[in-house]
Amino acid sequence: MATSKPTISTSFLYETLEETLDIKPQGAKLHIGIPKETAFQENRIALSPEAVGVLVSNGNEVSIEHLAGEGSHYSDADYSEAGARIVFDRHEIYKCPILVKSAPIVSEDLPLLQLNQIIISPIHYSALQQADIQKMMEKKITALSFENFKDASGTYPIVRSMSEIAGSAVMLIAAQYLSSFNKGKGVLLGGISGIPPTKVVIVGAGIVGESATRNALALGASVKVFDNDVYKLKQLQNNLGQRVWTSVLEPKILAKQLKTCEVAVGALSNEYGRAPVVVTEEMVAAMRPGSIIIDVAIDRGGCFETSELTSHEKPTFVKHGVIHYGVPNIPSGFARTASQAISNVLMPLMLTISDEGGLDEMLWHDVNVREGIYLFKGALTDFYISQKFDLKYTDLNLLIASRR
Repeated sequence: MATSKPTISTSFLYETLEETLDIKPQGAKLHIGIPKETAFQENRIALSPEAVGVLVSNGNEVSIEHLAGEGSHYSDADYSEAGARIVFDRHEIYKCPILVKSAPIVSEDLPLLQLNQIIISPIHYSALQQADIQKMMEKKITALSFENFKDASGTYPIVRSMSEIAGSAVMLIAAQYLSSFNKGKGVLLGGISGIPPTKVVIVGAGIVGESATRNALALGASVKVFDNDVYKLKQLQNNLGQRVWTSVLEPKILAKQLKTCEVAVGALSNEYGRAPVVVTEEMVAAMRPGSIIIDVAIDRGGCFETSELTSHEKPTFVKHGVIHYGVPNIPSGFARTASQAISNVLMPLMLTISDEGGLDEMLWHDVNVREGIYLFKGALTDFYISQKFDLKYTDLNLLIASRR
């Protein structure tokens, strides 16, 4: 039986085929809405008039609610001159496809949210409500949080700016409450020739701790910094360019230093969940009467056992003779600087979203921004929130890949 010869089809060619590449789409024009904040004592606004001017001149549309900028001393006229449309009806501003907020979404906002809306705002894990997240999931919201998205260098740009403001403000606040007019000890923060400098203890060597140390040293105070991360302590010294007294968190050494200091700053925080309590009530009771504790970690529960939440209206209380300052949103007290800092990050981000052809397209190309997405078209993509509320978690990378 003769075997048949193999045949080569003429349609089969050994030629390279053209590769189909991921073609970048045409830019999309964004319509951004900025509501007036009513919760969390929020004075900041997420986009300054200058930033709005850049967005509008690049062909995007910006609507802003009447008086939304007054907390940062920006008038409606400033925004309308920059090309924004001033809206007097709160319901109308919430109809914009993209909402940019400087405070988290609260229960009152939920009925106003639209289907498939994009929200860019802070998230405040401690204030999250399960019902609010579920409602946003039902409305197929895509949400990007200020705290979690990264820039090209792998750092959190908005958190960094707010931490720098809080750290710098801490020493100004301390100086104010040490003055006799505020029932303080009547001590000048810093010191003058012939008088030993004021003692400042800073717990936490992150960005807040570093900014607070920098300012305390500039005022002439004697600073001692505690942290359990030796690498952070080393980095703090390198960034300051000088040797500073540093120690790991050893309770006896910490208690001894707190006993003789005038100012104690709490700047320790965990990435998620509650801040660690490292200063006990006993340690606070042993501190000098009239000294001051400023707990910057209060929005995560605080790292002094005696700390309690206070407000900008009534910022302090006294316990064991020690003044406690527990205002959670310190940058909001310096709203204009904070607004400009947030704006400097968000404006380039919005331009990139526009250039890339929308947020979906940008997420396909930008892994760093993906980290900030906690809801994607109604799917919960933040593992921590899913664990906290026992809700279904979906991997964002899989969602994005499956849409291709």
